Amino acid sequence: MNDLSRRDLLAGAAAIGAASILPLASKEAHATAPAATAQAPGFYRYKVGSIECTSINDGARSFPLPDNWVTNVSKDQAIAAAEAAYMPKGMVTVPFNPQLINTGSKLVLLDCGNGISAFNATKGQVGRVLQNLAAAGIDPKSIDVVLMSHLHPDHTNGIRAADNSMAFPNAEIMVPAKDWDFWMSEENAAKAQSNPMMKNYFANVKKIYAGIEKNVTKYDWDKEVLPGLTSIGTPGHTPGHTSFALASGNSKILISADVTNIPEFFLRNPDWHVAYDADPDLAQKTRHKFYDMAVAEKATVVGFHYPFPAVGHVEKDGNGYRLIPIAFNPVL
Repeated sequence: MNDLSRRDLLAGAAAIGAASILPLASKEAHATAPAATAQAPGFYRYKVGSIECTSINDGARSFPLPDNWVTNVSKDQAIAAAEAAYMPKGMVTVPFNPQLINTGSKLVLLDCGNGISAFNATKGQVGRVLQNLAAAGIDPKSIDVVLMSHLHPDHTNGIRAADNSMAFPNAEIMVPAKDWDFWMSEENAAKAQSNPMMKNYFANVKKIYAGIEKNVTKYDWDKEVLPGLTSIGTPGHTPGHTSFALASGNSKILISADVTNIPEFFLRNPDWHVAYDADPDLAQKTRHKFYDMAVAEKATVVGFHYPFPAVGHVEKDGNGYRLIPIAFNPVL
């Protein structure tokens, strides 16, 4: 075997460089490829036993970090967390990732995203569920069940199409009974009038479900709501916020919905409170309880606001947790 010296390498590099300096006329002309100008489709398939799941990206929204987005720490601390995660300067980025679950007997969309009105308002940043379902080869008419984890707009507004008809016309709509009772209460809505965000949430639920209230199925916690899919009460973010355990054979995953918002903030710092939580102290306790369970079980965890494809594992890290994303698997 011959050993290459630094002098040999430099001499070779010089020769290659000299050979590449040719008269312009002797070089073959090539057209520059046009820019694609559009992002690739966002869907990722994975298996839980015999059940095929697909993470369907609804987009990601970047916006200037509000002063009180994290309500119990300084904005400087929140900005430092964003910068540590290499988010755009002064901004925060929130992804959205519903899950499509094919149980074999039912095709279930777990949460349905921001909807077409949000797509138009954000110039396509969010509201991408329908186009990514199409890219994954899924006809909205084939969805049997739209299963809501809770009734915030980014999880439920996607049930309406552009003309306000049902985006999934053949689907049964299932909602957590406790969340439905809370948001449909006129008494609760009256109490929320002094809080602009909560006021808008109440109005949005009434608007989205107007005319279809009698067609909504309400489910309870700690029940197998669909084959292999068990509801887990994880309140705090909303009174009826629900997570799920999906099991098939010896395989199981935990679908955490909004137990945490973006992990760069609220998984690493589980005692931080996001502005969207209805009961921040209860949400904090729920976060610890849920993720301690996930860590103990070494469970695969899906998070609605995790970076796409939103599937990974969670480990304890000091006083908080860290997300370990799954490795991309090219086969099922």
